[in-house]
Amino acid sequence: MTKIYLIRHAEAEGNLYRRIQGHWDGSITPLGLQQIDALAQRFRREHIDALYCSDLSRARATAEAITRYHDIPAVVTPRLTEICMGVWEGRAWGDIEHDFPEQMRWFNTDPDRWSVPGCEPIRDVQKRMKRAIEDLAARHDGQTIVLVSHGMAIRAYLCTVLGIPNSEMATLPYGDNTSVSLLLVDGERTTVEYYNDTRHLPPALSTFGRQTWWRGSGSGVEDLRYEPLRFPRDEAFYLQCYRDAWRNVHETDEGFVPELYARSAARHAQEHPGSVVRVLSGDRVVGLVELDPGRDEQSGCGWISLLYMLPEYRGRGWAIQLLGYAFWFYENHDRAAVRLHVSENNARAITFYQRSGFVQIGRDPGVRAHLLLMGRLIHRTVTHGTV
Repeated sequence: MTKIYLIRHAEAEGNLYRRIQGHWDGSITPLGLQQIDALAQRFRREHIDALYCSDLSRARATAEAITRYHDIPAVVTPRLTEICMGVWEGRAWGDIEHDFPEQMRWFNTDPDRWSVPGCEPIRDVQKRMKRAIEDLAARHDGQTIVLVSHGMAIRAYLCTVLGIPNSEMATLPYGDNTSVSLLLVDGERTTVEYYNDTRHLPPALSTFGRQTWWRGSGSGVEDLRYEPLRFPRDEAFYLQCYRDAWRNVHETDEGFVPELYARSAARHAQEHPGSVVRVLSGDRVVGLVELDPGRDEQSGCGWISLLYMLPEYRGRGWAIQLLGYAFWFYENHDRAAVRLHVSENNARAITFYQRSGFVQIGRDPGVRAHLLLMGRLIHRTVTHGTV
């Protein structure tokens, strides 16, 4: 008999930004690093004979929780990788729910009927995971092994061994980041001792503790979507947002020239589609993102001109998704880093950006207060391996 711990990876950028990961390979977040620490402590005194992980970087990073206290290598295998989401890869869940409502419903409730260009069918995922786990169990008969994989891949596999039809997959709870399932494999018989266990995570380290989408059958209202701003139709809304943001940064209207900024935004929107967007929750407009791809283009940087939430929607934890949009946009434009200015008097914004990986790289004069120049690399690592 083989004892198998099947572990979902720690929180990665897609989980935080509410973007579809699949094979889109985002980095582990600061919270994810704390989850890895907690996972390492859970398995510190557990006897482990072998460790395997998916070829995606978020799974490889999570495997460090085992190698930290066990002198064994993490063997990388694409057989444990996440489902490929095809043309949905990297997009916001809110956009997908709005643009593909029927396919989204099928993905959540009857994934056999789900199909988008370039995707991996759910039954192929189940066959791949089942064969991989059976092969590794046979290779390590009588031993204890750890497998680090992904949310949908694990969920699809668990449905197979628990006898849950794919049409009833919604009845199987989602597993939080670093959740652990224990399998006992004895020949052709697999027993699930427990699944989606997070006893090692205090509430403050739970990804699900900060989100609500997983409580229903699909995405929740917290999943934001994005629509390009159209000028001159949306000029008044743009100036309303920019004026309020200017006051927050400079503590005055001095220096704010509406015509100048409206022309600049219209040019960005025309030359770089998607660089100026309004942000929606369902059909409610909740914010604005303006990017300036032409600034510092030759240096490989992308500038964030404005991340703005309407006052009535602040304090809900949604701003991180706007930042995720900016990263996604610039990743698709081959930028290695992003930069922005923030008022040195705006402690809340400075803390937000620091927690999101930004560091101060300069200090520039503003109208009344100095502006901190902050920057962050866009960490993108795609790896492939075999067993």
